[in-house]
Amino acid sequence: MTRSDGYLLDNQRSEAGQRFDAFATLFDPTTFRHLEGFGVGPGWRVWEVGVGGTSVVSWLAKKVGPTGKVVATDIDTSQVASAGRPPIEVRVHDVGAEEPPGEGFDLVHARLVLVHVPDRERALRSMVKSLRSGGRLLIEDADPALQPLLCPDEHGPEQQLANRLRHGFRKLLADRGADLSYGRRLPRLLREAGLRRVEADAYFPVTSPACAALESATVRQIRDQLVTAGLATDEDIDRHLANVASGTMDLATAPMISAWGRKA
Repeated sequence: MTRSDGYLLDNQRSEAGQRFDAFATLFDPTTFRHLEGFGVGPGWRVWEVGVGGTSVVSWLAKKVGPTGKVVATDIDTSQVASAGRPPIEVRVHDVGAEEPPGEGFDLVHARLVLVHVPDRERALRSMVKSLRSGGRLLIEDADPALQPLLCPDEHGPEQQLANRLRHGFRKLLADRGADLSYGRRLPRLLREAGLRRVEADAYFPVTSPACAALESATVRQIRDQLVTAGLATDEDIDRHLANVASGTMDLATAPMISAWGRKA
């Protein structure tokens, strides 16, 4: 993530940890499947960009072992500071504005990061630059414009309200510079950056307790912004949170597109 006074989802908020836990439940299996396929193992040097929570770096640390290194960076490392012991090194770093925190990495990974970074082109160049020849880049990012609904099965007033609030959330993101159709461009962008053997896939949760937990934490975190912008009332939000808590709605996420390639 990059420094911006307009960044919507501040890591300092109490809801941030709940969101990271939900992301881990929803997306770690996909991320770990890709990383396992790369053969991550002892001695690897890894840069985890926009680390957020601890689940991915902790997994990587076990894989690379004491002879490896995991550099975990974010503009706000408050949620990951407790993991900062060898082989994990935690650094405050702005991927969209600063030089990479090293060179010769075997693997660079970013999940749900670049969609929020204003200078995404610079960030991607930085990550490619930091790789050794033959090193792997894995970028996983959302594409909210590809699937914009919280409730794809909009069959009643509860689902209609949910989708209206999701539209408001997307507008707040777009107003702050998020690229809501970034995920679909990743394969092309990786090829244009000179990577070889580029592949991609997507994961799209349709309903689960983690989807509900993510929605509840997100709406509570952005409540004030939704109301201030005139996108929802407090009554709308209270009703929606109660609907989510009831467990009777099928709540989806935006598709997460994973794209990967190898540096020449």
